[in-house]
Amino acid sequence: MQKYHLHRIKSHPALLEIADTGSLNYKKMIQPLFVVEGLQEREALPSLTNVFRETEDSILEQIARDVAQGIQQFILFTIPKVKSDTLFPVDFYQRVIRKIKDAHPSIFLWLDTCICSVTTHGHCGQLDLDGKIDNLASVRRLSSLALIFAEAGADGIAPSDMMDGRVKSHRKILDDKSFHPVPIMSYSTKFKSTLYGPFRDAAESAPKFGDRSSYQLDVRDRSSAIYASLRDAEEGADFLMLKPGITSLDLIQPIREKTNLPIGAYQVSGEYAAINLLAENHFLKREDGLVESWNVFRRAGVSFLITYAAREAKKIFS
Repeated sequence: MQKYHLHRIKSHPALLEIADTGSLNYKKMIQPLFVVEGLQEREALPSLTNVFRETEDSILEQIARDVAQGIQQFILFTIPKVKSDTLFPVDFYQRVIRKIKDAHPSIFLWLDTCICSVTTHGHCGQLDLDGKIDNLASVRRLSSLALIFAEAGADGIAPSDMMDGRVKSHRKILDDKSFHPVPIMSYSTKFKSTLYGPFRDAAESAPKFGDRSSYQLDVRDRSSAIYASLRDAEEGADFLMLKPGITSLDLIQPIREKTNLPIGAYQVSGEYAAINLLAENHFLKREDGLVESWNVFRRAGVSFLITYAAREAKKIFS
């Protein structure tokens, strides 16, 4: 049986908030951020109201505004200027993470450890000579990225690729390099979904060919969806997270009961964009739509929620 390291959860007040099973509130919400190497001016994302592709400077100002609204946790998506299937833009990663943590030392900064935004083909792993995903090579490269992020000052690691064995590999490399306190929040049940479109535009991560059905989960397969989270719990994940949130509601309680780990959900870009679109066409009030969706996540039993509207949650709830 996996020996859970509860001291990692107790190491930061923000982690205690998202581990708590109490009612969902703004302190339990994580705000996604996009930072783009070489970008000169921040870019609005039309389908994602109040969300931007940030420059290395504008992201610091945005975080300051978010902190003023009570947000303490962020998940950062890094978009490099040059794509590569062998190298990482280490200088960019180190520079932006260190700038954020130097400017805002009190926040908890999760780093999404996927490589779809850096690969030339847009897939989340390494390809073999036949153009198929090489799981072992992918896990090795992803784990090296997790270490780069930890060395740069990331507070937590969030693997989102869905390769087999990546949580175990991440935990080992972090522990071996004296980053034992760094927690892992695994995208443990992540479906291949039609709801990721706006995100892929923001992160420049759409696959150039094929789809992600060889590594992401089939939305019809309940057993594999539950097993994937159980596997990641056994491999050492400290937090589990299901994605998309709306297609995972029925899985939250059974996974919690089987793992006893904090379970969260990601209200993904398509879910968020749909509420915005309905509001723009006067079919609902935007804040009412957000609150209704958040109450459903609360009812389903999430301990935390990643949502693009986290920065508005304190105002909306008040």
